[in-house]
Amino acid sequence: MLPERVYAALEDVVGKENITASKEDLLCYSYDATNTTFMPDAVLFPATAVEVSRVVEIANTEKFGLIPRGAGTGFTGGSLAVFGGVVLSTERMKSVIEIDEENLTAVVEPGVITWEFQQDVEAVGLFYPPDPTSKKTSTIGGNIAECAGGPRAVKYGVTRDYILGLEVVLPTGEIISTGTSTMKGVVGYDLTRLMAGSEGTLGIITKATLRLIPKPEKVITMLVSFLDVAAAAAAVSDIIAARIMPSTLELIDAFSIKCIEEYDPERLKNVGALLIIEVDGISEAADKAAERVEEVCGSAGATGFETATDKHDVKNLWKARRSISPALFKLKPNKINEDVVVPRSRIMELMTGLERIGTERRLIIACFGHAGDGNIHMNIMYDRNNIDEATNADMAVKEAFELTLSLGGTISGEHGVGTTKAKYLDMELGPVEVALMQRLKSMFDPNNILNPGKIFSGSASDKKVPAPAF
Repeated sequence: MLPERVYAALEDVVGKENITASKEDLLCYSYDATNTTFMPDAVLFPATAVEVSRVVEIANTEKFGLIPRGAGTGFTGGSLAVFGGVVLSTERMKSVIEIDEENLTAVVEPGVITWEFQQDVEAVGLFYPPDPTSKKTSTIGGNIAECAGGPRAVKYGVTRDYILGLEVVLPTGEIISTGTSTMKGVVGYDLTRLMAGSEGTLGIITKATLRLIPKPEKVITMLVSFLDVAAAAAAVSDIIAARIMPSTLELIDAFSIKCIEEYDPERLKNVGALLIIEVDGISEAADKAAERVEEVCGSAGATGFETATDKHDVKNLWKARRSISPALFKLKPNKINEDVVVPRSRIMELMTGLERIGTERRLIIACFGHAGDGNIHMNIMYDRNNIDEATNADMAVKEAFELTLSLGGTISGEHGVGTTKAKYLDMELGPVEVALMQRLKSMFDPNNILNPGKIFSGSASDKKVPAPAF
């Protein structure tokens, strides 16, 4: 329970109507896409950076954990109150402050929904490329904290590539501004990039200045069928080797297809793997790129190739793709969702290696994702009530990470570390690097107030700094 004096102090900052400790409300902020639950002691809803700053000051005085939260769509537990404490929701901070059509920038608050912001800028002929699968729910602030990616990252990059500057409340309560509103700026250390992907452990984002680009004139969507995932993975490497730069290049394996075939049973019947490919740009360039994609896929053994020109078909195609993750529960009641990345030339080795691990562990490992930038979402499906399956699932994660690292990859491309990957941190990072990151955390957050228990908890190099608790 939150001590009465603390609750009263927080209520004085945000108002009685913007803080809650009722069990029903706390439950709504106790989980994320990991399907694990940790009940916070309270949830509050500040509206300004000044209110956030005052809340942080109280947290330092009273020594309780403060957990920043956007929409709670993360897959690694980054917004969970693993030690209790107070969840700070940014959902009231949802203003698009400015869209500057002359300088191609925008200023937004962290609670703005990504998809809604994209619609706003596209209405004036501009484009904000980052498009996480959860974009119709996730927030800009959460995207920045996790450095979200998405299908378009292959051509356009990830969230951090579109952040010019931030307003941030530090874990000690100070409000700082990082970066600039200009396209260039190299004065001092790059605190903007440090905050992007810091998973809410180094600061609370209260405002962001974002870079926009002109909206592409034409987008062409293609659906390509293959007999098996090895052929599809080979096609991915061939497309990149041919110097074609698609705006999206998504791979879907047979397990994943089985879960979404209801969207188009005739089209997906007897298909062993799929690529969803988009090219964009000026009309002539997009048409030429689409022709080259068809040639390359044909040479790689494609069994079907079609272009979705009707907006309804394109919408259904992407609806099916974005529905894969929840649809996988048709296969098994539980899943472990990991997002590994390898060099694009080694996609086929990754896919065949994961297939081997699944066979050896007698598990379904469904794979899909952003093959164009080497980012594959592997989903280990199992029944946690079956002890053998649960044990094999845990072993399969470690083996998949070992495979990924052996191929020159990384164990997280866009999901972050949070709690679920913390115990694997030392597989990729050395003790010196981990210790340096821990020193940064301690310098920014001497009382371990902000999002305690994330990233380092569970790693062999963890100093086991006690998390604040009531």
